[in-house]
Amino acid sequence: MQRFGLFALALVEIVILTALIFATRCANYQDVFVDGNIYFTDADCYARMTRARMCAEHPGLIIRHHDFENFPEGTTPHTTAPLDYLIVSLSILLKPFTAQPIDFAGAVVSPFLGLLGGWFLWWWSRRTKLCYRWVMLILYGISPILVHGTELGRPDHQSLLIVLVTIGVCAEWSLRTDQSRNWSVVSGIAWSMALWVSFYEPLVLFVLLLLFGLTKDRHLLFGSHRRTGWIVFGAIISISLLVERRVPTFAILQSSQLFQNWSRTIGELRHVSPLDRIWFAWAGYMIVVAPILIWQSLRKRVAPPGFIALLLVATFLLTIWQARWSYFFVAIFFIVLPGLLAPIQSRAAVWSAFVLSILPVLQFWDARLWPNEVALSGRIERRDESKQLRELAVAIRSEQTHPFLAPWWLSPSIAYWSGQPGVAGVSHEALPGTADSARFFLATDFLGAREILRNRRVEWVLGYDWGRVAHNSALLLGIPLPDQPVCRVLDRSPNQGPRFLVLSGQNGTAKLFRFADKL
Repeated sequence: MQRFGLFALALVEIVILTALIFATRCANYQDVFVDGNIYFTDADCYARMTRARMCAEHPGLIIRHHDFENFPEGTTPHTTAPLDYLIVSLSILLKPFTAQPIDFAGAVVSPFLGLLGGWFLWWWSRRTKLCYRWVMLILYGISPILVHGTELGRPDHQSLLIVLVTIGVCAEWSLRTDQSRNWSVVSGIAWSMALWVSFYEPLVLFVLLLLFGLTKDRHLLFGSHRRTGWIVFGAIISISLLVERRVPTFAILQSSQLFQNWSRTIGELRHVSPLDRIWFAWAGYMIVVAPILIWQSLRKRVAPPGFIALLLVATFLLTIWQARWSYFFVAIFFIVLPGLLAPIQSRAAVWSAFVLSILPVLQFWDARLWPNEVALSGRIERRDESKQLRELAVAIRSEQTHPFLAPWWLSPSIAYWSGQPGVAGVSHEALPGTADSARFFLATDFLGAREILRNRRVEWVLGYDWGRVAHNSALLLGIPLPDQPVCRVLDRSPNQGPRFLVLSGQNGTAKLFRFADKL
């Protein structure tokens, strides 16, 4: 009878946690599923989905070159195969239930990964008898930054990295108390797969982990119980190198002026001030008392493992530098928080303080689920804009190659819907084409604009809101706005534009021009 009660309790916990994770990750479903079609939340998600579609059409394909951006040169991307084939595998399972299996798989893959991460934390915290484990699980379920990383319609490698790094950190913690071969294998799989997915954030965290182990816990790092884990780690890294056949690069650390200008337009590369209130929305007010809790746990000699504190401080400082590190800082903070709260004897005090601490998080969800009129109208406008851009993109769909030029933040979606390659892109590898697209839209000399189209072998040009195009293009190139750029002519008076651009279609959002290559 007691075993049945424990099983029932575990089942209730799983159901509650699953409902919480899905409810938050899928809160944006109205922006993803629109009029029978599926739309993704970020521009780079469409680039990922173009890769996944290519893999679905050609099983076994490993994509090492992108022809669909920076046309005609293309790019050598930093993206790798694991997420591509995770989406493809999921689409095979979903095929009996939807007419758009690859799109549907792309839409749900990140919530699915978020759910796997939540289930793992539930199992791990239960197995380790972690005190105040539901503090961690609730925050994992509702934290806006973790939700953003694993939300519906966002097939991005960050969602896979969040889960793998979370598992890797928890496995390393368990190895401090349970020096077993199983946890060693779990750690080896998690860290090696994370490095296969990205050779940036996981590499930094893994190197910090190694450095700490070499200076403090060398016997835990290279003990006999770790041998199998290191073998698995080395095997997966070797397989990844054989599959990808390219050496990872660190282009994110470029210092060119063009790269610096571009990075200012990318939200995840912006700096986050330590005084920014966004920290409270991400993690609640507990983040303010965390230093006190750490000091208290050190004084009572019940502090979590030292490597956790190192990763926590490092990811906090890295988040100040680049917002993209916030996913890992918040995940590690939530993992360590129950251990910091454990010395407090009064459960009532802990839970009362926790409820008060998540008020900023709840305020975020209040605004998200029940938006004001301005926010709601903005969301509706973005949906309508996506539908109309899709209509124009479908118009240039063809079995033959007909490259297009469009504003760079629209290019990945246009390429995905049309199946045609674009000049611009949102990745740093596509910056040469992105810069050429900006130069075209800001050109005041029609002959110069035509030369750009000729050099890039463009056949279609997409005109868009000239104010936004001109502003973003000027920021990218670091030049002042000209008086009468091409983008203004195409948007405001298309019939008075250059004769080599023939208006072929338009709607309330954009205009489509065919490049006739003549004056």
